[in-house]
Amino acid sequence: MHTVWKGAISFGLVHVPIKMFTATEDKDVRFRSIHKECGTPISQKRVCAHCDREIENDEIAKGFEYERGKFVLFSEEELDALRPESARTIQILDFVNLTDIDPIYFEKAYYLSPDMSGSGAYGLLLEAIRQTGKIGIAKISIRSKSRLAAIRVVDNCLCLETMHFPDEIRSISQVPNLPEQVSVNDKELEIAKLLIDQLSAAFDPEKYTDDYRNSLLQAIESKVAGEGVDIVAAPATDSTKVIDLMAALQASLDAANIPTDTGKTGAKRKPAATKEKKPKKTTKGTAS
Repeated sequence: MHTVWKGAISFGLVHVPIKMFTATEDKDVRFRSIHKECGTPISQKRVCAHCDREIENDEIAKGFEYERGKFVLFSEEELDALRPESARTIQILDFVNLTDIDPIYFEKAYYLSPDMSGSGAYGLLLEAIRQTGKIGIAKISIRSKSRLAAIRVVDNCLCLETMHFPDEIRSISQVPNLPEQVSVNDKELEIAKLLIDQLSAAFDPEKYTDDYRNSLLQAIESKVAGEGVDIVAAPATDSTKVIDLMAALQASLDAANIPTDTGKTGAKRKPAATKEKKPKKTTKGTAS
């Protein structure tokens, strides 16, 4: 793994030297723009429209547009001077319960390993977090950006997950067409809860795959092998059709072979087969 950050975790007076590695990888299938006539890749050049020429990297500065068409410029040296002195320290501010954090805050995961002679302090922090069931909330600077982060334990490794700051989370009041009050049919709700209960299982990440990416890779392999690739589009559905919610719930239960007789939903029971009553056997008064 490639080290993306090197520094230390600090909590109280404890200093834990660590190295950081990206815990996830982007497996998107990426395409390049190709000139169809000759097959040459199209390059993205940095061109100044005013000077009408290509610009070198050392001619480029960082600019913030404070008014339309007006920019204030910063050099890399000026930006470096503004970075906090703790740019190489992950300062744990609080320890909290993981369940107290809404998943909307989480961004990207990194693995942390002990650096140099920091294995003792690393193990101490790891085991303390594991046994208390808490996670550390910290601040860190990565790639010229200050971030909030959560430090937790994954197996025998400390894992840091960058987080959004509260002012980066958009308010749900900006989402259009949300109902002011949620009103549902009791019978539909009972069946929906039954369906959720029957489909509930322990989370197993290995059962989920990127079907589109797999299909795309197969198509690429076929193209490379010179085989024709036929793409068949599924028939479009009529999105304007009114959905019978109860019928959809019932169909979902039927497809999963889930009985709907819960005693609460009021669903119709199938008539039970009638059994013929047999006379009871008596032991008294029988002939010997």
